[in-house]
Amino acid sequence: MLEYFEDYEPGTVVEGGAEVADEAEMLAFARRFDPQPIHVDAAFAATGPFGGLIASGWYTAGLFMRLYAERYLSRVASLASPGVDELRWPVPVRPGDRLRLRATVLSARPSGSKPDRGVVRTRGELLNQDEQVVLSLLAVNLLRKRPASNT
Repeated sequence: MLEYFEDYEPGTVVEGGAEVADEAEMLAFARRFDPQPIHVDAAFAATGPFGGLIASGWYTAGLFMRLYAERYLSRVASLASPGVDELRWPVPVRPGDRLRLRATVLSARPSGSKPDRGVVRTRGELLNQDEQVVLSLLAVNLLRKRPASNT
């Protein structure tokens, strides 16, 4: 179980979770935040390059974050994230797709300025039911180190 910084060892892989791309939810999100026709207009999307509605990448990122927070980040030691790099959506998400998380610890190093924490770099991926990567990114997280024992 990944609880404190010291538990995030390079090479560790965490997989799991399940989110379904719900069409009504996808449409509501896109209408509010990403109203491009391929996300909100089924007739237009049917004639477009993807042959039908696809989820906004930002909706997909939200599904990823839900699984990342629930399945990978420590509830006791996660402090913050200064950001992500290399966010990609290589395969579109479609209504009804079942998505799961794969997170791989790439590196973990103690903070150079704050001795109570470390910096963990993770390759995050969201995969669909066909094992296709629909989202990938490199995440950076700050995690608290294990407290010293009083015994």
